[in-house]
Amino acid sequence: MDIKIATAQFENRSGDKSYNLDIIDDLSKKAAVEGADVIAFHECSITGYSFARKLNREQMLELSEFIPAGPSVQRLKQIAKKNKITILAGLFEKDDKGQIFKSYVCVDADGLQANFHKLHPFINPNIKPGSNYCVFDYKGWKCGILICYDNNIIENVRATCLLGAEIIFMPHVTMCTPSTRPGAGFVSPELWKNRAKDPTSLRIEFDGMKGRDWLMKWLPARAYDNGIYVVFSNPIGMDDDQLKNGCSMIIDPFGDVIGECRKLNNDFVIANLTKEKLELAGGYRYRNARRPELYRDIIGKEHDAAQKVAWLDK
Repeated sequence: MDIKIATAQFENRSGDKSYNLDIIDDLSKKAAVEGADVIAFHECSITGYSFARKLNREQMLELSEFIPAGPSVQRLKQIAKKNKITILAGLFEKDDKGQIFKSYVCVDADGLQANFHKLHPFINPNIKPGSNYCVFDYKGWKCGILICYDNNIIENVRATCLLGAEIIFMPHVTMCTPSTRPGAGFVSPELWKNRAKDPTSLRIEFDGMKGRDWLMKWLPARAYDNGIYVVFSNPIGMDDDQLKNGCSMIIDPFGDVIGECRKLNNDFVIANLTKEKLELAGGYRYRNARRPELYRDIIGKEHDAAQKVAWLDK
């Protein structure tokens, strides 16, 4: 069956879960009125993200919650039930051993349906990497989750697809940060403050190589190569001291953008997902043509992971 998925963008407040959940409630209600079955929000949309790089272990534990018993997931359940919509959102999680994870949850009126731990976290050294992929059922569809940096390691996307995912939710907090690639860099917060008077200057920065142009180098390829739907969610506005450019979007198995947020403000967009595209897309044929005997030992070879994020010390 077809499903309607919304992806959202909004300006979160660092550490202000109540405010962020109120925005999630408001956008979820509006998306449900427009017919969406699901709405997806960005990485750490409940807690805020970039400010966490400044927190010590005790502060991270205070910010983090038990899942599903914690107040944020319980609030999401209430929002989902009230608005008759399924919600995906992110927060920091802790367990009874004192371990901290970067989590992304799927919650409906009945409660927690999926919980994924980011495989490649970096924002705070106290966060433990996840160790499992996540694929869950939703209304006859197989859905996966990969958070931000996880999607830059292409093996993660292919592995999630091979586990059956037809849709991958890809929550991010990304773009508009320095990097070794040409054109990368921060975008001035002054442009955001002045967006009502001068939206053009801000849009040039947001859509250029600091932002959307970079994203379009690789994100559509994840959908096209694997023959899947990609649901990309990203904040807009200030996340701590960094300006983010939103452009939350949904990409179909042909690699085409079928819905994208373009407002310079809180926003969501809804796209209709249909099963027919899954087998018509080239990625479906390419997956069937694989010859794993050629590269099984190469891809599975021992490797010492070294993760370096260019902007983290800027």
